[in-house]
Amino acid sequence: MDNADTPLIEARDLSFEVGAAAQRVNILKGVSLRVDRGEAVGIVGPSGSGKTSLLMLLAGLERATRGSLRVAGQDLSAMDEEALARFRRDQVGIVFQAFHLIPTMTALENVAIPLEFAGRADAFARAEEALRLVGLGHRLGHYPGQLSGGEQQRVAVARAFVAAPSLLLADEPTGNLDRATGTQVMDLLFGLRERHGTTLILITHDPALAARCPRQLRIEDGRIAADSAAVKVAAE
Repeated sequence: MDNADTPLIEARDLSFEVGAAAQRVNILKGVSLRVDRGEAVGIVGPSGSGKTSLLMLLAGLERATRGSLRVAGQDLSAMDEEALARFRRDQVGIVFQAFHLIPTMTALENVAIPLEFAGRADAFARAEEALRLVGLGHRLGHYPGQLSGGEQQRVAVARAFVAAPSLLLADEPTGNLDRATGTQVMDLLFGLRERHGTTLILITHDPALAARCPRQLRIEDGRIAADSAAVKVAAE
């Protein structure tokens, strides 16, 4: 069972391989990581280093080849696909570089989806409140194609937070936005994170953006090459 004293994320010796037996590619090579509740962790590293693969494991969207992974007190390796879907619904919010909005649904409908899956009777009321919090109360009935890139990402942020997840995973959330719009979206994301006390894992190529997180990791060649938390402990 989960409690306030346990880490939100506890990964031990995680490995992740893809490909057929004769052409296996080792993407993650023995990653161990502990993230406490409420932490904000920025992850940087070169393309192909394994950052997004780690995020996919944390979200339960991929399975580790070896090692153990517990998130919010749950052993992801022991779950079947149905249980993983419930885990994502109840515990995880995700914001990708691509907005991943459903084009045939309005902003309000897109944000309400996680709550509808959870059987919440107040799904649309909560979705409207979430959109108002990101400054889109006037865009409830608009479709993604009628919104700017920045507005679409705001909808994605509202959707990620609407079910009050324990963990927010953000993968290059400003990658498709200009710098000014990206800054506005990240201000919103960090503000909502603080409001809800959500644990944040932020993947970015931008060191300045990663530095907005009190803790930074660097991943290289499938391994954690640097962890500012370890540096801080050593300094103390």
